[in-house]
Parts: sequence; C-alpha cells; structure tokens
Amino acid sequence: MTDFVRTLRLWLAPQRVGDEGQTPDYRFSLANERTFLAWIRTALALVGGGFAVDQFLPDLRWGVRVGLAVALLAAGALCALRAVNHWVRCERAMRRGENLPVSRFPALLSLLVGLVAVAMLVVVVLGRAG
Repeated sequence: MTDFVRTLRLWLAPQRVGDEGQTPDYRFSLANERTFLAWIRTALALVGGGFAVDQFLPDLRWGVRVGLAVALLAAGALCALRAVNHWVRCERAMRRGENLPVSRFPALLSLLVGLVAVAMLVVVVLGRAG
C-alpha cells in the first residue's frame, strides 16, 4: 500500500496514528491540532468569500462573478483537504522522530488568493460592468 493511501486511511481513523512510533509531547500534538484548526478557518473564510462574491455582486458580468466565486470555493475545498492531510502527516512524523513535512501548498494558496484579489481590484477600479 502506498504512503498516500495509508495517509488517506488515517484521515478517517486517526486512532491508527497511535500505532506508529512513540507518543510525542502532548504540547506538540496540540500545536499540530491548532494549526489544523487555523487551516480550517482559512478554508471556511475562502468558502464564505466565494459565496459572498456570487450572491452579493450581482452587477458583475456572469463570467467574472462565477470565475471569482469558483476560484475562492475551490481554494476553500483544497485548503480543507490539505488541513487534514497536513495534520496526519505531521502527527506521523512527530511519532516517528522524522522531520516535519514541507509543502508548496501555502505558496500556491497565497498565489491563488493574490490573483483573485488582483482580479477583484481590477473589477473595482474599472467599475462594475454589467
């Protein structure tokens, strides 16, 4: 079984993480959980922003409005999935005494949010074209 499939199975059965390595200091596990919750808050904000763009900017051209909303909603969904994956990978690494995993996801998420922000800035500066 690949490492990805094992990690995916741990999303739904986190008690299995306890089968690996040694239990880390609880403060590290709690810090990992707080990081997870921060990612979930970010995901919820992105989803809320996507709905807000779709519902509260009816004067925007349909394609622009839907494009911005879909980008934010997709980023929110990816962020939520990334949150649980990162939590499991970090917990496993701590139990195994390995280095914590690194990821390009924060940079990609920042790039996507920045692009949406620039697009919205252009829409605001140019006015709401119907």
